[in-house]
Amino acid sequence: RARERRARFVGKNGACNVAHKNIREQGRFLQDVFTTLVDLKWPHTLLIFTMSFLCSWLLFGMVWWLIAFAHGDLDHSTRLQRGLGEGAAGPPADFVPCVTSIHSFASAFLFSIEVQVTIGFGGRMVTEECPAAILVLIVQNIVGLVINAIMLGCIFMKTSQAHRRAETLIFSKHAVIALREGKLCFMLRVGDLRKSMIISATIRMQVVKKTTSLEGEVVPLNQIDIQMENPVGGNSIFLVSPLIIYHVIDKNSPLYDISPLNLHHHEDLEIIVILEGVVETTGITTQARTSYLADEILWGQRFVPIVAEEDGRYSVDYSKFGNTVKVPTPSCTARQLEEDKSIMDSMSLSPKA
Repeated sequence: RARERRARFVGKNGACNVAHKNIREQGRFLQDVFTTLVDLKWPHTLLIFTMSFLCSWLLFGMVWWLIAFAHGDLDHSTRLQRGLGEGAAGPPADFVPCVTSIHSFASAFLFSIEVQVTIGFGGRMVTEECPAAILVLIVQNIVGLVINAIMLGCIFMKTSQAHRRAETLIFSKHAVIALREGKLCFMLRVGDLRKSMIISATIRMQVVKKTTSLEGEVVPLNQIDIQMENPVGGNSIFLVSPLIIYHVIDKNSPLYDISPLNLHHHEDLEIIVILEGVVETTGITTQARTSYLADEILWGQRFVPIVAEEDGRYSVDYSKFGNTVKVPTPSCTARQLEEDKSIMDSMSLSPKA
């Protein structure tokens, strides 16, 4: 029977496969409204901003209509429009309205839009007759500026989020285990499709698997860091061309007792790769992630070269980015290989091969 594949902790595209349930303190999200708006999906964000504008226009439209109603602007405006036709007396010659040309809620709503978005058609304007109208004008302008600032900030942050740059950072679909310098190594390939570089790029790997402590405590997602080899020291890499990142499987490695025969029996094994760095063009820190399950690790294979020198410059063939070839590799664990050097002699390979 085919074994049931375990759920991934991190997807191939870097998305974390974790669902948060039964969060009782939902109010914490409202304490950081800006981050909440940025994290929302685009339809929800646009809906919130649209409703913010409409509600503010309607609210201040109602305020302008109440100001005009309380000052008697609506009555005098109606008499001015109908007085000549019905023979009624027109408004007093010295009457000054709070806002000119407001005779209904529709005109008050249009004036609210004109004030907040600074259109200024010229048909309606605030006079110095009512101090309350001047105060409302100031308040609405401030509210409009705040809404515009939040909207522009959220749109900028959503369009320049760090994970957008990570879309052009690619990892090989499979990882491989083969000999390098006489030792079994776990290897993968990483590359950057853009010409703009990732500054101070660092990469690290973790093994995530289910473990049980000596006291019987079950840890479903135990994260174990695994050391990578880097000639310059540390985990920093110069990602100007695709690189093969490798981890030497030694006695300190969680892969020390894994062989090709039992590799696919480790359903709970998942190796997570995290690449971090600063985007050269924007200065924003980005992070790209991927993971490899046991059935995505190829034993006894090696990545083919994809960098060649052509016309005085180096050329990268990304069509071969994930291609591998079979190489002689012992079918034993790293522990057995280290303890029994005769395995290497039987394969006619020296430790420096």
